[in-house]
Amino acid sequence: MHTIGIIGAGAWGTALAMAAARAGNAVILQAHEAEVVQSINANHENTLFLPGVSLDPAIRATVDIGEAVQADAVLLVAPAQFLRPVLSAAQPHWKPGTPAIICAKGIEQGSLKLLSDVVEETLGDAAPVAVLSGPTFAIEVAREMPTAVTLACVDEGLGQALCTRLSSRCFRPYYSYDVLGAQLGGAVKNVLAIACGIVDGKKMGDNGRAALITRGLAEIARLGLVMGADEHTLMGLSGLGDLTLTCNAMQSRNFSLGVALGQGRSLEDILGERSSVTEGVHTAAAVTELARREQVDMPICQAVDAVLNLGADLDAIIQGLLTRPLNVE
Repeated sequence: MHTIGIIGAGAWGTALAMAAARAGNAVILQAHEAEVVQSINANHENTLFLPGVSLDPAIRATVDIGEAVQADAVLLVAPAQFLRPVLSAAQPHWKPGTPAIICAKGIEQGSLKLLSDVVEETLGDAAPVAVLSGPTFAIEVAREMPTAVTLACVDEGLGQALCTRLSSRCFRPYYSYDVLGAQLGGAVKNVLAIACGIVDGKKMGDNGRAALITRGLAEIARLGLVMGADEHTLMGLSGLGDLTLTCNAMQSRNFSLGVALGQGRSLEDILGERSSVTEGVHTAAAVTELARREQVDMPICQAVDAVLNLGADLDAIIQGLLTRPLNVE
């Protein structure tokens, strides 16, 4: 492998382009917006999604998805709810055997499919699937700050090869076989981060946030157990690591959205100010429905879904969580 294609030139896709370039790969970055392509190719900066970061001049941008997938491996960084139509457009151009590395975090609404299922349904046997997930802020990866991630792939040989191909001095992928667990941790933590942001926005204290993180991890573990994830994965970088980062920093789009909700702002107003997708908003309903289907108790995720999607009163929802029956930990 010498060429990495990246579908999706938001902040995370652009940061991954920098990481892949530092690892010695030729990188082609596909963007939906023509102005992003122009900015990257002419000025070596993604002024729309990652302003202020100078990009490696070797990174080449394109609007042509067919061109981007003519690579030795392809990173899929399109938002989770757009992945299926994006892959449908890419499918006629996909070279058989080219690995598809899922870098988005979410669960498809409606179908309740994990993103690996979406890849398999759209690309079939043409694309071996891997998942890259973990505690990452795009700006820190782009600025070459130390970062460790999980790279999950059922095929260990391919997974190890991808780890080697993407690793550099400050970007360290750790191999896992658990494709399912790596996805669940990354998806559910976005919903929990909104809950933690609400606690912060309402000035309910660090104790409350710590309780939410811990009980939220229990929710991830319960769902993972039922669906067949490895508990060690959920305690690793793509589970506990990602949850800890996202639930404690305003850099997180999900946490900062929760803070604004806790301060009394409307969801419509918050989202109207943003150019980037806040995945937890879309994942909350899918996670809640998945939990119902699998008969898993996930009260924090259900509470976030009720506030975001069902018009529930925030204070009443918080009071409901605080008055749940006492239980064994």
